[in-house]
Amino acid sequence: MRERRRQRGRRKFARWVSFIPRVTSYAPVGVPYNRSMVITYSELEAMRLVDVLGLTQEEAAQRMGISRKTLWFELKNGRKKVVEAILNGWNMEIRGENYYYREESK
Repeated sequence: MRERRRQRGRRKFARWVSFIPRVTSYAPVGVPYNRSMVITYSELEAMRLVDVLGLTQEEAAQRMGISRKTLWFELKNGRKKVVEAILNGWNMEIRGENYYYREESK
């Protein structure tokens, strides 16, 4: 009999992303590789829209096609990962997961 693996919670729906970075990994200089922190495209997009472009969380959530609460979780997780990687001298890797890409309208 084959055992079924159960997922916890709801499945993660695709997010709209308008920026894919050319550089996808960062490493501290002079520190040997010991651990890597993975930041997703959706976490990076949430931080870019709110922290760099200065959009409100409501506006950013609309652009990404997610709820404001989901955007808040993406922001919180992304910011924590970046700060943790900097403080501990870990590498940072940026990877995509379930996302849709669209050109940003100017």
